[in-house]
Amino acid sequence: MDLKRKYKLILVAGARPNFMKIAPIIRALNAQVGPQITQIEHKLVHTGQHYDYEMSQAFFEDLEIPEPDYFLDAGSGSHAIQTAKIMTEFEKVCIGEKPDIVMVVGDVNSTLACSIVAKKLLLKVAHVEAGLRSFDLSMPEEINRMVTDAITDYFFVTEQNAVDNLKKEGKPENRIYFVGHVMIDNLLYQLKKLGTVDPAGFKNQSLKQELDQYVFLTLHRPSNVDNRETLAGIVSVLNEIAENIPIIFPVHPRTAKMLKRYDCSLSDKIYQLPPLGFQESLYFWKNARLVMTDSGGLQEETTAIGVPCLTLRKNTERPVTCEIGTNLLVGNDPRNIMNGFDEVMTKEWKKGEVPPKWDGKAAERVVEILGSVFSQG
Repeated sequence: MDLKRKYKLILVAGARPNFMKIAPIIRALNAQVGPQITQIEHKLVHTGQHYDYEMSQAFFEDLEIPEPDYFLDAGSGSHAIQTAKIMTEFEKVCIGEKPDIVMVVGDVNSTLACSIVAKKLLLKVAHVEAGLRSFDLSMPEEINRMVTDAITDYFFVTEQNAVDNLKKEGKPENRIYFVGHVMIDNLLYQLKKLGTVDPAGFKNQSLKQELDQYVFLTLHRPSNVDNRETLAGIVSVLNEIAENIPIIFPVHPRTAKMLKRYDCSLSDKIYQLPPLGFQESLYFWKNARLVMTDSGGLQEETTAIGVPCLTLRKNTERPVTCEIGTNLLVGNDPRNIMNGFDEVMTKEWKKGEVPPKWDGKAAERVVEILGSVFSQG
């Protein structure tokens, strides 16, 4: 390795889940563990895919992520418009910076767009959270995952199922690194930090004190909220559940818009909150009797600390959360949702196990491997 040379890494974040995965990698890079790590210079690109302040800037502050070196201001639009804008702006960054590796995380449009740009400029691509598959091509995220992995050079993997998927797809085994999950690194770091924070600083702190038990809900996927009949059915069963136990519901802007458009009225026992920062969200859901979600990340985070989770989807790209974790798929049929709820409330719910390498050290492994990759030239 040329110790005089600085190896350049570009990190890409675009949406809230990305921020949670990038944060521990930045901490590990800044720690500069080992002589080779000091040779990695990194810059952060925020594509602006989540452009609302509450959905973006607040998360950067919460997660202690520094101001990005580049903000691409992608904003809203169709998948094609948003992806095209990210590609156009990111190309300028890559041409100017000439990085050795572009690292993307997760499965959002930014992940896809920046991978394509990097590869067409003959740059190496590293994908954190590679290999996850739902095998559901109606999900935009699945297309993003498949295309990104088709052109990735270095695959950083969270669970064994993902390793198996990549091998079946013919990816070289010596480029697949089972490192664990940087999302769980962030979760464990934030849990520890939360123990030193005065919850009185949270706007909605009094709500948690008022409620004995509660369900924590997130809902935002188009398959659940963009169809009037589907959303009305979900709202109906949520109102029924709220008669048994109150629900805390930070409402995604997309969901708020569709609830209004379809005139779906939520029970007054469903406490609607604005989007929360990571720490305040964690403050609520870590003690919930049950989490109900259509998110990918919450499936994993609830499994990591043993909170029961019902996922309002027909499939998951994170099967380990169901196989050994605390997660159960219930889809969006109201009867199945209620059956899942009854099972959680009336039976001894599975305690679950923490998946291998979900130990808070995944980012350290990622950075160590990057150092090894750079040292090999």
